[in-house]
Amino acid sequence: LGLAGNPIGAARYSRRKDLARACLAAVGVAVPEHHTMRLADAAGGLPSLPFPVVVKPLSLSASRGVIRADDAPAFRRACERIAPIVAGADDPDTRVQVLVERYLPGEEIALEGLLDDGRLQVLAAFDKPEPLQGPYFEESYYVTPSRRPAGELARAAATVQAACAAYGLRHGPVHAELRLNEEGIFVLEVAARTIGGQCAMLVEFATGHALEELVLANACGRPVTVDGPRRAAGVLMIPIRRGGVLRRVEGVLAAERVPGIERVELWLREGHELVPLPEGSSYLGFVFASAATPAEVERALREAHSRLEIVVAPKWDIGAA
Repeated sequence: LGLAGNPIGAARYSRRKDLARACLAAVGVAVPEHHTMRLADAAGGLPSLPFPVVVKPLSLSASRGVIRADDAPAFRRACERIAPIVAGADDPDTRVQVLVERYLPGEEIALEGLLDDGRLQVLAAFDKPEPLQGPYFEESYYVTPSRRPAGELARAAATVQAACAAYGLRHGPVHAELRLNEEGIFVLEVAARTIGGQCAMLVEFATGHALEELVLANACGRPVTVDGPRRAAGVLMIPIRRGGVLRRVEGVLAAERVPGIERVELWLREGHELVPLPEGSSYLGFVFASAATPAEVERALREAHSRLEIVVAPKWDIGAA
């Protein structure tokens, strides 16, 4: 079609965590200390890395199968738990190997951007105000614009730019996740795609344009002008804390009455089986908010979340007699 794109190898880096880590480490972009090991070797213990560590599949998304381990028994249990999660993965390496990396303390941010001939344009920066310390790493709150210092955000953007260059990414959307601490800015993920699901609606608050419009303009070689955020905005990806069968969600109207809340969307209905992380891969729904400041957005989302009550019944497995 004559549209700009990325080399296949670059796209593969953005999908495979182990290949991406090795690529970035080779060019000096900060990533967690890591190595890849076979699940079958987990019983022999973890060589070379100090605890705590994070064990994760090579190519799954949405934090599925990502587990923190603080000691050797926890590491073995994590690998045992990950094995059935990755057994059905499309990628053969993902079915038999895991990435093990040093746990990094700190806070996380996400950047949404577009590449044009290798040059990164940041569309939005998101804070993740909920601490992501494990043992599982379910994301919940995203708030934009970021409250991090401007200089730090500039360094984060430069880090993502360097990662894209290392992969060989040249064109199209980029979604990056970074962990920030006193040691520096570490790349957790740089993916050649847009932000997932309903969270894409936050980009319109940040830019004044729908994300789809921006991606299509970029693909067609048309200039993309971003004026900056009109208002602060945020989303709560309603986490699944307890497994079982969803009976109902109470308090939706009360949550929608919180000042700043735009709407509450429930994506799972009564009778749906809820599966929490690390096995699960979906959210119950989304809560959207906008306000004059990021702090007001976060307060509104937290207040709305507190008004929701998820009623879950046990799941009964009835086997053959």
